[in-house]
Amino acid sequence: MTAGAQEWALPDDLEGVREALIAWYEADHRDFPWRQTDDPYAILVSEVMSQQTQLGRVVDAWGAFLERWPTTADLAEADRADVVGFWTAHSLGYNNRAKYLHEAAQQVEAEYDGSFPDTPDELQELMGVGPYTANAVASFAFNNGDAVVDTNVKRVLYRAFDVPDDDGAFEDAASDLMPAGRSRVWNNAIMELGGVACEQTPHCDEAGCPWREWCGSYTSGDFTAPDVPTQPSFEGSRRQFRGRVIATLREYDELELDTLGHRVRVDYTPDGEYGREWLEGLLADLESDGLVELDRDGSSLVARLHR
Repeated sequence: MTAGAQEWALPDDLEGVREALIAWYEADHRDFPWRQTDDPYAILVSEVMSQQTQLGRVVDAWGAFLERWPTTADLAEADRADVVGFWTAHSLGYNNRAKYLHEAAQQVEAEYDGSFPDTPDELQELMGVGPYTANAVASFAFNNGDAVVDTNVKRVLYRAFDVPDDDGAFEDAASDLMPAGRSRVWNNAIMELGGVACEQTPHCDEAGCPWREWCGSYTSGDFTAPDVPTQPSFEGSRRQFRGRVIATLREYDELELDTLGHRVRVDYTPDGEYGREWLEGLLADLESDGLVELDRDGSSLVARLHR
């Protein structure tokens, strides 16, 4: 790790962290059509189109583009004016992207006999293909990429694992987290996490974030991040006390209801407004979300983290 990473550390249970994210992603994720192919050309088109363009608009444009020019050979032989005209008609942003995509197709045909290179470094030799796009194509087409580090991934790492706002630290953390040989599913999964659960305004519980058990922000309620400069109000909120329950149970193997209650809030009284009924409701929600396990034996209730 870099020198700037010495004050932070990933969870000891790295395998659990990895399995939780991949299982969450594979159970339910946004069904973009380019996630259903490993064709490097189709994936390159999606990546170039997605640059600063809403994904909803990209879906229709991507399908129409591939219907018109289904292979690099077809695109290489096309009139550049037609390609640029398509780009403009579909409001896909800077026309230079269309020009570079056309030139990249010509390179693949002329220099690589119609077969894409399969490593991030080689893919960067294609016109208009920078490090991020090259790594995405290597990951999603060939399962041969490095860990993706974009704005969404940085936000996830900063919040979940207290990784400092430092490019080297983000790259180290992302690389350490990614399981070997699984860049396709991993990079899709962590970007999905940043896109639907850990957005600038987080949706931890609604999206069923698989990292709530380990997440520093979920525990503290402080969801600031490099691209989120303001701290939302959480003092006294249900989210705050959910985080306190998780943090407390992480410290102990298991706790009886009243013992947990006194550790979660100073004004806990078993029969009071913030007593057993309130805490049982909180724990029931956490149990439904798969974060805690509850053992009920008569009048006694014991809580522990779900493992």
